[in-house]
Amino acid sequence: MEHLKITATPADEGKRLDSFLASQADSLSRSRLKALILEGAVSVNGAPETDPRKPAVGGATYTITLPDPVPATPEAEDIPLDILFEDAHLIVLNKPSGMAVHPAPGSWDGTLVNALLHHCEGELSGIGGVERPGIVHRIDKLTTGVLVVAKTEPAHLGLSELFQAHDIERKYLAVTRGAPRPLSGTVDEPIARSTGDRKKMAVVRNPESGVGRHAITHYRAIETFGLRDKGTRLPAAALVQCQLETGRTHQIRVHMSHIGAPLIGDPVYGRHKGISSYGHGDAHIEGTKAARAFPRQALHAALLGFVHPITKETLRFEAPLPEDMSDLIAALRKLPKED
Repeated sequence: MEHLKITATPADEGKRLDSFLASQADSLSRSRLKALILEGAVSVNGAPETDPRKPAVGGATYTITLPDPVPATPEAEDIPLDILFEDAHLIVLNKPSGMAVHPAPGSWDGTLVNALLHHCEGELSGIGGVERPGIVHRIDKLTTGVLVVAKTEPAHLGLSELFQAHDIERKYLAVTRGAPRPLSGTVDEPIARSTGDRKKMAVVRNPESGVGRHAITHYRAIETFGLRDKGTRLPAAALVQCQLETGRTHQIRVHMSHIGAPLIGDPVYGRHKGISSYGHGDAHIEGTKAARAFPRQALHAALLGFVHPITKETLRFEAPLPEDMSDLIAALRKLPKED
C-alpha cells in the first residue's frame, strides 16, 4: 500500500478537490482520484474526505492512500503474442485476426487482455486500481495489425490524452469492392449508431441534428485490380490506404461503404459477397473466387506512430500484411485489365 502526500498552496484554495489532486499527481487521472475520494482513501490533515467536489483548502495536506492492485477479473492465458516493442511502460503488438481485444459475450477467453495478463504477470502497476493492461484503442476482432497497450497508469493516462487529441499516426490497408471515386480524397462524415440496426454504425444523414460523432478518414487507392464491367472500365477492386484523423467505431468500414467502396469480406457493411468483375479465363475465376471466399473484412492496421508518453521518444511501428490479405491481393492482381 502506497501513501502520497500533497500540500495545497494558497493559490490552490477553492479548486475542486479531485481536479486539484489530479493536477498534482501525474500518475493518477481525475476519474481515478474521484473514485479514491469516494472510497475514503483520501484524508486532509488526518481526517477522511469523501466529497470530490469539496474545495481544496490552502495550506492543508492531503494524503492519498493507494491500495495494492487487485487481480483482474479475466483469467491470464498463455497465448503467443507477436510483440513489436515492449518496455516497462507499454507494449506494442501485431494482433492476429480472430482475437478480440476485450472479453465480451461470445469471446470470454482467448482475448488480447487474457494473453497480456499472462505475458505481463508481475509487471502491471494497477490501472484504475486493478492489475490489468490499459487498453486505449481497439481494432475489431477480425481486423489485424498494430495495437499499443499501457502497462502502467501514467502510460495509460498519457496514451489516452494522445488519442483524445488525435495526436497519433494511424494508417490502415483495406481491400475494397470496386474502387473509391475519386481514387484519393477525404471522407468527413459524422458517425452514429444506426437507427435501423443497433449493432451497426452509420453515417449521419442530418449532421445538424446533433447526433453522431465527428469522423474524418483520408484515403488513397494504392493499386486497382481488374475491371468491374466493359462499359465504364471502373476497377473491380482496389488496395486502399486509409489514414485516420479520428477513431470512431467501425470508422473505415462505414466510410468506405458510404462512398461506394465497401471492404471485401465485410459481413456487416459489405452489402454483397465478392466482387463484380469483367473478364474470362482461369485468372478471372481465381480472382473472383478469392474475393468471394475471403472470410473477414479485408482490413489491416499497418502503421502506428506516437510520442512515448513517458520517455518522449518518437515511436513508429509497421506490421506487414497478413498472409490471407497478401494471398487475396495476389489473386486480384491476376484479374484482366483489358478486354
